[in-house]
Amino acid sequence: MTDGSDTLQDIDKTDRHFLHPWQDVVSIGEDDWTVLETSSGIYVKDVEGNKLIDGPGGMWCVNVGHGRREIIDAVTKQISELSYFSPWSMAASVTTQLAERIAGIAPGDLNNVFFTTGGSTAVDSALRFVFFYNNCLGRPDKKQIIARVNGYHGSTYLSSSVSGKEREKANMDMLPNLVHFVSSPKPKDRAKGLSLEAFCDEKIAELEAKILEVGADKIGAFIAEPIMGSGGVVVPPKGYFKRCHALCKKHDILFIADEVVTSFGRLGHYFASEDVFGVVPDMITTAKGLTSGYLPMGALLISDRLMEDISQTSNEPRGFTSGFTYSGHPVSAACAMANIDIFENDNLLEHVREVAPYFADAMNSLSDLPEVTDIRVMGLMAGIECELDASTPDEDRDCAFTLKVDAICQDLGLLVRPIYNACVMSPPLTITKPEIDKMVSILRAGIVQAAKG
Repeated sequence: MTDGSDTLQDIDKTDRHFLHPWQDVVSIGEDDWTVLETSSGIYVKDVEGNKLIDGPGGMWCVNVGHGRREIIDAVTKQISELSYFSPWSMAASVTTQLAERIAGIAPGDLNNVFFTTGGSTAVDSALRFVFFYNNCLGRPDKKQIIARVNGYHGSTYLSSSVSGKEREKANMDMLPNLVHFVSSPKPKDRAKGLSLEAFCDEKIAELEAKILEVGADKIGAFIAEPIMGSGGVVVPPKGYFKRCHALCKKHDILFIADEVVTSFGRLGHYFASEDVFGVVPDMITTAKGLTSGYLPMGALLISDRLMEDISQTSNEPRGFTSGFTYSGHPVSAACAMANIDIFENDNLLEHVREVAPYFADAMNSLSDLPEVTDIRVMGLMAGIECELDASTPDEDRDCAFTLKVDAICQDLGLLVRPIYNACVMSPPLTITKPEIDKMVSILRAGIVQAAKG
């Protein structure tokens, strides 16, 4: 039996065969990874025995916490009973039940559930459905997409093309002549002296100007996250999301709410679009919290209205020829069913709504630190933006600073997710007030120590 350090050396030596997402291929095999071994509740433990608070909740996804026996048992049972079925030609009761259950908690008439392998493929499928829909309606030119700078929608060819994080597009091809971007609704970036209301007016005017510039008859859809996740937890001004939706309805443009991050409890509701922002979209994408990250699964929710529009165009078959080998995989479906059971049995949505104000207060308590220049928080997600000298912006300098904060916090017992110059937190939804205190205390210490050099 080897000790932790020997295990770590062995993994570092052999990890060169695993090309990680976003990895620098020039230095593959040279990265110093934190190697995790076990997990429970809001904690993970590395191979050296260090117990760490999972501040990012995996990747916004471990919503019910680690090590839930209910999910483990449900998955084990499903594997022993039915490990796979072909979604092209067959059905499975667990997947059918899950689709019905999701439709039951979805807003409005979003009663049609198309299962995917994750968030990227859910967005990809949504965009393909936009093209399919307009082809069926005899509008082959209505295919352009409006998205937003710093939005993130995935890493497939289509989903990455509508993502607006330019730093992540270097050396990668995007679909040309399809996507038009409007600016991020990040309140911190508004002109000095401009009110939040006026800033919102400005963003809405920009969106309508873009619609008129491209032509509403050419635009198939507008896609937006209710809160930009990988853009640094950007909380838009009040009314922004609803007004964007109203513009889309006015100009006959489909509205896609990308809720891969915000669905399944992150904001205290199964879906945030209607309950938080007052919008019933034409389509919603979800993943991550759908299975709490235990197994891969995503879904695209499509409104009855769109289905009826297609049905009324012709009596001929209209096959949506899209799908995946693992669409509605029964084991992932069993995982999602058990996950939703936990939400219900533990009153997890109510818990999030109860602790969210405390979480916000705790995060906002960091505002006294000179390096913290903006705090964005809603529900149980937060972005703590850091600048060493706000008067002289330097993104590379400040990104290096948040990486240092992450390293220090890890030594102190907390995983942080640095996204550019923001420290992002999205812990498991089961987190308690004392655990929030501990998490924020470590984050404070990490920022203070990093600032000392």
